[in-house]
Amino acid sequence: MNKKLFILVFMAVIVIFISLSTRAATTGKISGLVIDKETGEPLPYAQIMLTEVWAGSEKTALDKVRGSITDMEGNFYMLNIMPGTYTIQVRMIGYANVKMEKVRVSTNSTTNLNFQLTPEVIEGEVVMVTASPIAFKKDQTSSVRNVSSDQIAILPTENLNGIIEMQAGVVDGHFRGGRLNEVSYLIDGMQVDDKFYGESKIVSIENDVIKDLEVITGTFNAEYGRAMSGIVNAVTKDGGNGFHGKLSADMGNYYTAHDDIFIGLKSSDVTRNQDYKIQLEGPVYRNLVTFFINTRYQNNKNHLNAIRRFNIQDYSNYASDNYAEWIDLHNGDSSYVPLNDSENLSVFAKLLFKPTPGFKLTFTYTKNNNEWGTYNHTFKYAPEGKARQHQNSDMYSIQMNQNLGFSMFHELKLSLIDGYYGNYLYKDPYDSQYIHDRYLNAAGPGFYTGGQEKNHTVRETREIDLKYDLTWQIHKNHSLKAGGLYTDHDLNHTNYTIRNFYANKPNEFDNYFDADKNTYIYPYYIPVTLGDSSRYTDKYNVKPKEFSAYIQDKMEFMDMVMNMGVRYDYFDPNTIYPSNLRNPANQLSFPDNPDKMSTYPKAEPEYQISPRFGISYELSNKALLHFSYGHFFQTPPMYAYYQRHNFIVSPIDWDTQMGNPRLKAQSTVQYEVGLWQELMTGMGLEVNLFYRDIYDLLTMTIISTYNQTQYGLYSNKDYGNVKGLEVKYDYQFRNIFAAVNYTLQYTRGNADNPTQTFTRAGNSQDPIARLIPMSWDQRHTLNVTVSHTTKNTSATLSAYYDSGSPYTWSPIAESRLSRVNLYPNNSVRPARFRLDFYGYYDYALMKSIKLRLSLYAVNLLDTKNELWVNGQTGRANEAIIREVDLASHRSLFNEYQDRVYDPSAFDHPRYVKIGFGLLF
Repeated sequence: MNKKLFILVFMAVIVIFISLSTRAATTGKISGLVIDKETGEPLPYAQIMLTEVWAGSEKTALDKVRGSITDMEGNFYMLNIMPGTYTIQVRMIGYANVKMEKVRVSTNSTTNLNFQLTPEVIEGEVVMVTASPIAFKKDQTSSVRNVSSDQIAILPTENLNGIIEMQAGVVDGHFRGGRLNEVSYLIDGMQVDDKFYGESKIVSIENDVIKDLEVITGTFNAEYGRAMSGIVNAVTKDGGNGFHGKLSADMGNYYTAHDDIFIGLKSSDVTRNQDYKIQLEGPVYRNLVTFFINTRYQNNKNHLNAIRRFNIQDYSNYASDNYAEWIDLHNGDSSYVPLNDSENLSVFAKLLFKPTPGFKLTFTYTKNNNEWGTYNHTFKYAPEGKARQHQNSDMYSIQMNQNLGFSMFHELKLSLIDGYYGNYLYKDPYDSQYIHDRYLNAAGPGFYTGGQEKNHTVRETREIDLKYDLTWQIHKNHSLKAGGLYTDHDLNHTNYTIRNFYANKPNEFDNYFDADKNTYIYPYYIPVTLGDSSRYTDKYNVKPKEFSAYIQDKMEFMDMVMNMGVRYDYFDPNTIYPSNLRNPANQLSFPDNPDKMSTYPKAEPEYQISPRFGISYELSNKALLHFSYGHFFQTPPMYAYYQRHNFIVSPIDWDTQMGNPRLKAQSTVQYEVGLWQELMTGMGLEVNLFYRDIYDLLTMTIISTYNQTQYGLYSNKDYGNVKGLEVKYDYQFRNIFAAVNYTLQYTRGNADNPTQTFTRAGNSQDPIARLIPMSWDQRHTLNVTVSHTTKNTSATLSAYYDSGSPYTWSPIAESRLSRVNLYPNNSVRPARFRLDFYGYYDYALMKSIKLRLSLYAVNLLDTKNELWVNGQTGRANEAIIREVDLASHRSLFNEYQDRVYDPSAFDHPRYVKIGFGLLF
């Protein structure tokens, strides 16, 4: 039995053992009060039942009805309810039955309902009522947005990131002004963050898989941790007792008038981007075992093309001042080659075992295989030498959810994630297809005329998580929740710069001309990698460990909800550190002075305790005020602990950036106050004010060795603060829905990124002595979505306006301003605007089979949105070109302006995608 299979079997045995002897949150709660409408007296022993579940405009009877009974004071509650939209019925002898439809239950929230029963006049009478919007808002003590599967299905976005970007407080992936790696992503309550860089998730799921999406941009409860700015928790769908499925094929292409920027795009290439989806769900054994499977394959050429003028072994030389001596050997076919293409496969499979209404066991497998290219303008004419990126992940999880009586339930979750990341041209660093470094040359035309990238990175990770949560409704006013999470990491990282075996040997650059190949051949090349004692290699295998625990109490009263909790986090880097930073690898010998030599003790674990508090107060039955406060800690990304793991310092000043196993956790103190108001039936407005202090941010300290070589060591020193205003407006009238959110934000700090201070010192620039705007300090962000949906049609428009984020303006060398120490981010890029559309039409082929025709359009108006700009002009594809620039340009195939016209400076042009699908 291999190691992976053994671990999975072991995990399964633990889950079954615990479940026989006895999920962050993935369920919600319903509570409320039942009274006599005429007298106002509470009604004890009334029956409350969940009878139906809704999917869009269609409802289905629940196979196993959930229920509750009111106590002597008329109160009731139901715990551990899966997110969804339900019908609730209230019955009591002598009173007319009351039915409330489309009651929404969201992840980690309480839906508060009040029922007023009238004496029965007609036998069997049923009174239909509607839930007040405050029923879904009352327990929100911070900024939380829950997006249901029905809402996701009509949005003009194709991935989870697109939904997140629609939320107030999110600006280009930054939550409330934090750095990109301050957000934690969860699937069914289990973290799936990329711990190495921390800026993304290692496991992804498709929008069709998500049942409920919880996006927290404000303060969050103690059960959530390992994040400072935000939480994204996606709860996945279960299979049902009916067989259902989707099959679809979508084809997309770009239709733009800006063909001077985006070369090689043809309107006739309707299959440029291809997207195929399959989804199946149903019973394995009715009412006992169900399955849910979703698969998506994408093959996208995307919008940035290169021109294959040069092959990798073509040779050019523009060194001579005499153009007659220039060598320009090009053997490419001059065809267009996609340079930011991607190929993606995702698989999600879930098996649900539910022998009783109070117990369920789920087995989930998620697979991602991704390969993509990134555009680099200098490879415009020699694209074959550009390295590609590869990311694969396999996630296995087992989750148990069990009711321990009427007022208590617990969840046990175990998961294993195998991750792989590679950035290379060939997977084998010794591949014979690697060629001599001499071919990689851009001198003269400013573009490579052959050659290959030689950086080679492979990173393999394994993460095992064990999580336990217990929820206990002690009293109608107190819901206690506690839990813990243990994580075991195994990180194997290798980074090579591929070198030549003949480097620094007399025959290294010997060559001859091959007439058949029409190029010069450099025969003395064998790819090699150097050992870990070299500056060209960084290789390590580390096994850090993490543990966290929390306890929190949700106190729910008639007009007020209060959340109080505390969290404990522990991180053990499980490695050593050098005791003398001025001689970290003992490269310098001091036999008579042992104090100048390093020893290597083990780094001590770090731990933090963080309190959380939030309160929500009902001003009226149409208005709600909330306030929240909390301390949030997050360990830095793992590269900052282990980079340059051998502690060797390069003899070149400012060349070495070294990890620090003694890093502390970064921390944030956040405050928030908000007001929600129901303006009229179906219309709500929410306003939030927030402020954040961010301490101990990752930075780089400059260390000088005993022989005066300068290098950088990661440390905790940077600071930032954020203040802002969020406005959210939504309106629902019959089949029309509109949502508007606006973010006003001020983000300040002393560095954009951890290495900025070190880089400035290496460039002989003065330190930043005051707080400056961060590069993502976008002042105004506005998102508007309007949709119209019927049983068989849907049409949604989403508009995005960004006022522009800062960039660093720098004057030309001839200007006297070039001698002034200008701070970074001293000017603002142009504003951006984008309009997207998604719509579909379902045509009934048979009673249970529909044909779906869909249209998806991004950047419908074909707007030229600038992603980055020239530092001297403040515009994309515009530069100040001087005589000296033109004089230095030497080329037989392009002009100097070619260097300036970089298509990656713009967001993609108009994109239209047409889909055909079957629903059954």
